[in-house]
Amino acid sequence: MRMLFGDVSFRSPGLVRIVVGVAATVLIAQVIGCGRTPNGSPPEHSQAATQASADAKDGATSSAAAPAEVASEPPSPDTNATTSDSSTVRPPRRTLRPVQLGAFPGVSPATPAHAAGASKSEPDEDPQSTGASDRTDRIIAALRPLQVLLGEWRGLTARSFGGFKAIDQPSWVWDLTTDPGQPALVMQSDESPYFRHLRLTYLPQNETYFLSMRDADGKVRTFRGTFVEPPRDVPGDDRKLQRTFKLKLTEVGEGPAGERWQLVFNQQENNRCLIEISRARGSGAFRRMDTVALQRKGTSFALSDTDYGEKTCVISQGLGTIAVSYKGRTYWVCCTGCKAAFEEDPERWIARFERLRNKAAQ
Repeated sequence: MRMLFGDVSFRSPGLVRIVVGVAATVLIAQVIGCGRTPNGSPPEHSQAATQASADAKDGATSSAAAPAEVASEPPSPDTNATTSDSSTVRPPRRTLRPVQLGAFPGVSPATPAHAAGASKSEPDEDPQSTGASDRTDRIIAALRPLQVLLGEWRGLTARSFGGFKAIDQPSWVWDLTTDPGQPALVMQSDESPYFRHLRLTYLPQNETYFLSMRDADGKVRTFRGTFVEPPRDVPGDDRKLQRTFKLKLTEVGEGPAGERWQLVFNQQENNRCLIEISRARGSGAFRRMDTVALQRKGTSFALSDTDYGEKTCVISQGLGTIAVSYKGRTYWVCCTGCKAAFEEDPERWIARFERLRNKAAQ
């Protein structure tokens, strides 16, 4: 006591107790190291306590809006720390972050799951074009209403050439071998004054028909179009169904001699068809140039998809007129084009035929 307060005299017992308490407090503070360091800065554990208090305040503010998730951050170097042989390493700071229920860590709820690691194919595939077989089926199905054209015809022009009307004998067949991925109906003619070769197919991606034409001079024209009168089966005088339609095809771009052509296939009944040929110059209107009247030679091809029984064409599902065989079993095809395709790859067409038949039976 004298060491702390000198020669001060304490006569009152209460005052003595107060002085003793103060002295004990000062002595304890010196022993545990409270106060400031010799250079006047707060001790390090005091800084940590201050930082922890500030973090606690920040965390309390954010936790009012959402539950807290504890995350560790790597320690940052302390430029004010005193280096010594036994340097003190500060523990990692702990920060508080909002918790997002039901989400991937680090991914906002608005972020798609594939962004956090799940795979996704871009762009999405068109379910109607997922395979070559599906595309082939769609093309053949679109051409099926036109297969009434199959067979041999006798043609006669309305326009005279050298005082005579031109006579033609075109024939139509399926072509499934030139381009297996793009089946087509093909017409061949040796005498037509307008076209020697026609190839008619369907473009599923555009939902349009496409025709390429090679004329008598060897020039090639291309056409696109669709039905202006859809295919219909109407009873004829003999009470048999007669196929009718009008398919209009307009030349793409400008053809030879700066003119464009337009073809209209006007199917009037099973055995009669008109090919109306028009042309236009520049941006002018199309004017009729000629009409080729076609009369069928021989068998009329089928209109029903269900009445052919065993004589259903294994490829086109039309009326089979030619018998073919594979591994001891007989099948039917409708034309020489289907016969050539069958003989090239019989297993492909038999498997497809069985698949379509099973699908129809479901």
